Amino acid sequence: MINRRQYVTGLGAAAVLAACSKEAGTSPNSNPNPALHAFDPRFFDYIAPNAEWSVLSSGHQWLEGPAWDSKRQKLYFTDVPQNVAYTWSQKDGVSVFLKPSGADLSEKDGFREPGANGLWYEADTDSLIICNHGRRSVQRMDLQTNEAVDLTHQFEGKKFNSPNDVVKAKDGTLFFTDPPYGLKDLDASPLKEMAHNGVYKLSPNGEVTRLLDDMTFPNGVVLSPDEGHLYISQSDPEAAIVRRLTLSNEFTPTNDEIWFDASQYQNEDMPGLPDGMTVCADGSVFVTGPGGVFLISADGTALGRITTGRANANCVFGEDGQSLFITAGHSLIKLPTLCRGLAT
Repeated sequence: MINRRQYVTGLGAAAVLAACSKEAGTSPNSNPNPALHAFDPRFFDYIAPNAEWSVLSSGHQWLEGPAWDSKRQKLYFTDVPQNVAYTWSQKDGVSVFLKPSGADLSEKDGFREPGANGLWYEADTDSLIICNHGRRSVQRMDLQTNEAVDLTHQFEGKKFNSPNDVVKAKDGTLFFTDPPYGLKDLDASPLKEMAHNGVYKLSPNGEVTRLLDDMTFPNGVVLSPDEGHLYISQSDPEAAIVRRLTLSNEFTPTNDEIWFDASQYQNEDMPGLPDGMTVCADGSVFVTGPGGVFLISADGTALGRITTGRANANCVFGEDGQSLFITAGHSLIKLPTLCRGLAT
């Protein structure tokens, strides 16, 4: 298996970022953004053709997260290999939030990425849900005290690989993915206890259920607005897909389908694989993939792509719900949208 980071990083990004970022000298009155590629006219109902992104932070190794804190009006995001979590706000810019964000490197051997990965802000508890690679757990951090507790770290007596991304339902149920990205040698790691790279449900009572055990590299995970569908991306260059589970009222899968196949967009000039996702209020989904961030309608039609020319890890709506934050490899960028994101 090709190493995901080797496959997705690199090619052609600098020119695209230079052409489209405000830091490169563009202005709100410039020509339509050449990085916005519509496959369907409806794409421009979601993003204005002359929308321009801003580069908020750069020089990182591989950015992930991200999560918007509606109370503090700030974004949390992580550099997983560097084991650091950051915040960004319009008022204060970028600052270090947690270091280490996951496990202390001096305490852990056998980890390629010991830091925190996916995040989710819980407004009802004013906490941050953290997928902690180095701790091999899903945690809840009290943002008043920065104290974190494990919500789950094992299934059927075996440690998780490295929980990667998480989404929360209205009733408090958490769904998360568990690929082996945090471990050296991935599936061949001697630390790997799980036979599967699974997708899990964590109920409010603490019960853990494995929903899927047949994905090679499950990654991003989101819920539809009505919580009737769960979307899971697979970051596998041999099967670059997003699956959709239809869920019962009890969150039991009743149907399973390939919802989006990104393989047709893969080429050496457009690195990247399906990874993180965020949902529009109408059920459309922004999902990272080859060369940028795709907008997919609720029926699975690819409407267009925000082309960064690089691998992108994740995205989330924030601010007034019409700002799309993208963790684009070593940079954090923000793009205004016409659509509104699903409240988190």
